[in-house]
Amino acid sequence: MCAIAGIYDLHHHTDIDAGLLRAMTDIQFHRGPDQGGVHLEPGVALGHRRLSIIDLSGGQQPLFNEDHSVAVVYNGEIYNYRELMRELQHYGHAFRTQCDTEVIVHAWEQWGERCVDHFRGMFAFGLWDRRQQSLFLARDRLGVKPLHYAVLDDGQLLFASELKALLTHDGLRRELDPLAVEEYFAYGYIPEPRTIFRQARKLEPGHTLLLRKGQPLAQPRRYWDIPFAAQAQAQYGEAQAADELLERLREAVRIRLVAEVPLGAFLSGGVDSSAVVAMMAQQSRQPVNTCSISFGDPRFDETAYAQLVSERYATRHHTQAVEQHDFELVDQLAGLYDEPYADSSALPTYRVCQLARRRVTVALSGDGGDENLAGYRRYRWHLHEERWRTMLPLGLRKPLFGTLGRLYPKADWAPRPLRAKTTFEALARDAVSAYFHSVSIMSDATRKALFSDRLKRELGDYHAAEVLRRHARNCPSGHALSRVQYLDLKTYLPGDILTKVDRASMAHGLEVRVPLLDHTLVEWVSGLPPELKLRGATGKYLFKRGLERHLPKELLYRNKMGFSVPLADWFRGPLRSHLERSLASPVLADCGLFNPDQVQRLVAQHLSGRADHSAPLWSLLMFESFLRQLPAAAPRNCARKAA
Repeated sequence: MCAIAGIYDLHHHTDIDAGLLRAMTDIQFHRGPDQGGVHLEPGVALGHRRLSIIDLSGGQQPLFNEDHSVAVVYNGEIYNYRELMRELQHYGHAFRTQCDTEVIVHAWEQWGERCVDHFRGMFAFGLWDRRQQSLFLARDRLGVKPLHYAVLDDGQLLFASELKALLTHDGLRRELDPLAVEEYFAYGYIPEPRTIFRQARKLEPGHTLLLRKGQPLAQPRRYWDIPFAAQAQAQYGEAQAADELLERLREAVRIRLVAEVPLGAFLSGGVDSSAVVAMMAQQSRQPVNTCSISFGDPRFDETAYAQLVSERYATRHHTQAVEQHDFELVDQLAGLYDEPYADSSALPTYRVCQLARRRVTVALSGDGGDENLAGYRRYRWHLHEERWRTMLPLGLRKPLFGTLGRLYPKADWAPRPLRAKTTFEALARDAVSAYFHSVSIMSDATRKALFSDRLKRELGDYHAAEVLRRHARNCPSGHALSRVQYLDLKTYLPGDILTKVDRASMAHGLEVRVPLLDHTLVEWVSGLPPELKLRGATGKYLFKRGLERHLPKELLYRNKMGFSVPLADWFRGPLRSHLERSLASPVLADCGLFNPDQVQRLVAQHLSGRADHSAPLWSLLMFESFLRQLPAAAPRNCARKAA
């Protein structure tokens, strides 16, 4: 893995400040501690930090074609690069290295913008073509690797792996985007393409951006989408489909075992990471290095199941405990993510990456399995509610279930079947609004009470559910399960899960590979009949059936636990003073975004045990830490500046 950075003057051929480019690359040193390189010419600057994985002696970047007219800086791995090398050599291209980076420049020469169609892997890159006077930015299909960019007022475009690199440029306005604030407090992260800053954007997964000097600013182009189209596998019997699924996963794992550095895997004890370890062990000559995180609270501890898998496949297994006093990362996490980010599992993810890096440079993970194979419990509830929605028109459901939702007492402490208030509220909505209600970290009413009058005026009628609505309009499937999988693959997966792992792993110079998000596997799985993914109460139905020969049934069919921390208890215990101090800080009060009385009301209700506000409180805690660490030039009156 690596860090990339660049500056491109859209209109002029002026010299770029070499010191600024180096600052953009140096601030991302953690992503590429092995080597660094820059290239400057009038109007263009490219920078790179390298974590060496393949062709350790070659592959330095920026990397050029034969006549130095094309240069690329690249972060990622292209797993089919050897096949592409042979194909491109057939077309007459000559290679100087054995590195996958060089494939990109020759693929651009051969296929232009469509070069990305040929790449199998995870990638984000910036490519400069001097003959065409163009800059080409690209991001992989599922968004495993990040890419941020911003167009400044003077016509310069900045791009980088991490947002902090853009912030080294004084020309980037630090105005916060009020729409991003609304989205953050709804989802717990800021979905693509928005960032917390109005002037900066994330290039969305499966998109490219082609810029030509002297021409109007182009819009990103989507080059890939999840098809959800029934294919030949729809005719398979279950046993045959399960075998095919496992064979495709085995191949996705195999191509990710290529490395010239030590390699291992995360092993949480869940189905997905256990499946990846099983496929690795069956194809590795040496014992697999595996790493797990344990918690003192048994409600959150899966290490016993991880140990079962480790013993079955004789892995070199390492476990580290996350203790209840391990809160030193709270402020550090805000610095890692560069914008507000409220997934508390970032804390154990940071620790497991730290543990893994002591022994390996590359680790395989099971990320993406829940979205791809329908593993989330919320899918089951959404389908159950959708049956009611199809039986009764919205005009009848809205007044009937809306009234019941208002009257029924809230019971967050109860099992889902007894939380009728939540069900009634969902049935009073359309499918997308109901799913938004399901995935939100706080209700519309809580956000409305939390936000200041000034911020509410800035938001106008904007609602964070529009993020899901935009993607729902593009979903190629009409099936209820496929629609919510599509929404998660477009939002939660890149915005939360993959962001979490990328920043936590790169903080330690660790590369993480995700075989369950191999795009050919995702395409194939998307074409499976929905009933083979979710059957009754069993998510990942076909996957689990295929894994019965490889993993213990007590692991496959236990209740899903997830990778989370006991926040509610921590806030009432060892993290209490930190919470009270941070949420009463002048930084939070003075930014103009929040109603201070409501902030303190949430704190008091949670600490008294009357309600569980752990998700809103954690999101506020991380937002306060983000504000406190903003560069000194950043405006404090966020709502006014966001106007």
